[in-house]
Amino acid sequence: MAGNSDPLTPRAKIAVTAGKAVAAASRAAGRGSGSVIGGRVALKLDPDLLARLAQNLDVILVSATNGKTTTTRLIAEALRAAGPVVSNALGANMPAGITSALAGGSDAKFGVIEVDEKYLAGVARDTDPKCIALLNLSRDQLDRAAETRMLAENWREGLAGSKAVVVANADDPLVVWAASSSPNVIWVAAGQMWKDDAWSCPSCGGVMQRPGDDWYCGECGFRRPQPSWALSGDHVIDPHGSAWPIHLQLPGRANKANAASSAAVAAVFGVPPQVALERMYQVQAVAGRYDVVQFQGRDLRLLLAKNPAGWLETFSLIDPPPAPVILSVNARGADGTDTSWLWDVDYTQLAGHPIFVIGDRKLDLAVRLEVANQHFQVCESVDQAVQLCPPGRVEVIANYTAFQDLRRRVGN
Repeated sequence: MAGNSDPLTPRAKIAVTAGKAVAAASRAAGRGSGSVIGGRVALKLDPDLLARLAQNLDVILVSATNGKTTTTRLIAEALRAAGPVVSNALGANMPAGITSALAGGSDAKFGVIEVDEKYLAGVARDTDPKCIALLNLSRDQLDRAAETRMLAENWREGLAGSKAVVVANADDPLVVWAASSSPNVIWVAAGQMWKDDAWSCPSCGGVMQRPGDDWYCGECGFRRPQPSWALSGDHVIDPHGSAWPIHLQLPGRANKANAASSAAVAAVFGVPPQVALERMYQVQAVAGRYDVVQFQGRDLRLLLAKNPAGWLETFSLIDPPPAPVILSVNARGADGTDTSWLWDVDYTQLAGHPIFVIGDRKLDLAVRLEVANQHFQVCESVDQAVQLCPPGRVEVIANYTAFQDLRRRVGN
């Protein structure tokens, strides 16, 4: 458990100080939070710094293709009931950003850390986590992330024999296969809306059978494990069969699923579900997601959707027609430069909504909407799109860098 002895060597202390100075200079120059560049400098000066910073913390790692930033925030809120928490709350989830976050939490008991899927095995090796939460695996950044089964393989190998308690989604076959190499797994029935990345068995390649909410491979017998926690409507069912109401200001089924997994993680550290779920109510927005902002006299709700699974969940959140919808898609480095994933999204779900299209790749999106027989207008900017929107709250859905652009423009 966490102690108070100082794990930092003189070299590590110099690395932390230098990293903070570089981060502060980056912020002063208006180049963002500085956490990534600060972490890079610190790790150059002391390559073992992440392991040293994690040494005195109870570390919880959260990884997934969708929902990890929100779940990290919910777990952090829940665990504050048991002690001070340090977390990479703004989503800088590769080793440099994680190092930077931990360097700022000298008095913390818990480190709640979001980790990019590709870095999970390495960060787990460095930080010796007490708990790892695995939510889902779906296609994302097709040009540079290997396909999902290879990520699952990477997780499976990296977590084999881990001492951590793994809290894993029993409804995602790829997550189950990845987590099954761990000796200590708590299964959560968190649901899975997007199933198109899990139609073949990750274990043998056979075709998955999906009767109702169950799944199994007819060829090798790989099947859904029995969950001990479950999301049931607006409640979390704990291992004793007690139902606890979910208190969230965040919208949608996906966030209830994130809360169920977060409650299971909090229970590992002795925080009861009732306390954990009540604390989660304090979270109104996560790094700008779900925020409602005033812009040009209109209410804009900002929603992030980075890949087909995220777009599917986001469509379930928006106000019913005729609520206007602005869609913004970029394909910069942080998004992945391949936009072929747009063809995996069912845009017919937007039928009846006035649609306005912006972003670097607005024409790619326009072609996709044309094929889906949707009525839309291509606009040059969010300003123009908002001016053309009919009355009512405007739903704005954007992928990663498009979302950052929007936040800067609308003052969020």
